Amino acid sequence: MSRTGMVALPSFNAVRSADNKPRLKPETETQKFINRGQKPAESIDISATNSSNLGLGLGFGNKKREPLWQCIQNCGACCKLNKGPTFPSPEEIFDDPSDIQQYKSLIGPDGWCIHYEKTTRKCSIYADRPYFCRVEPDIFQTLYGIDKKKFNKEACSCCIDTIKAIYGSKSEELNNFKHAIWETSS
Repeated sequence: MSRTGMVALPSFNAVRSADNKPRLKPETETQKFINRGQKPAESIDISATNSSNLGLGLGFGNKKREPLWQCIQNCGACCKLNKGPTFPSPEEIFDDPSDIQQYKSLIGPDGWCIHYEKTTRKCSIYADRPYFCRVEPDIFQTLYGIDKKKFNKEACSCCIDTIKAIYGSKSEELNNFKHAIWETSS
């Protein structure tokens, strides 16, 4: 959500006591941010934060915002095929031995896919890439047992974990991804 699209919410810092006299309670930093457009002390990154955490995503007739998965250019984190022990191995993902063999055949000496062009940060066989390189609801259901209704949330979570592992938690790639999935969410 862009900052220009934010609407000041009513301030609820006046609270009535039992004798119906108003008394003030101190505003939190987040309330200051929402009510006056000030930046909170903890520097909330709106593009990477679920709006419901700020009290903006729910209301009468509104439904909670969810991220909308999309691939971002100049990332390629998923093309790092040998990600290390914190990620499942091909044997843990695939039931078919030919899929395991194909996956392993794509791993270059540096752990990256042999079809990933590091200079352009693009896949050289993108249109013809294997099915397991596609982030789609049917494939997530087949490989990981993820229900299609949960695809966006799970795909976003998977990409966030992978991007953090490959580029770091403060990387430009992660910031770009988080911005993209929340900017296009409904």
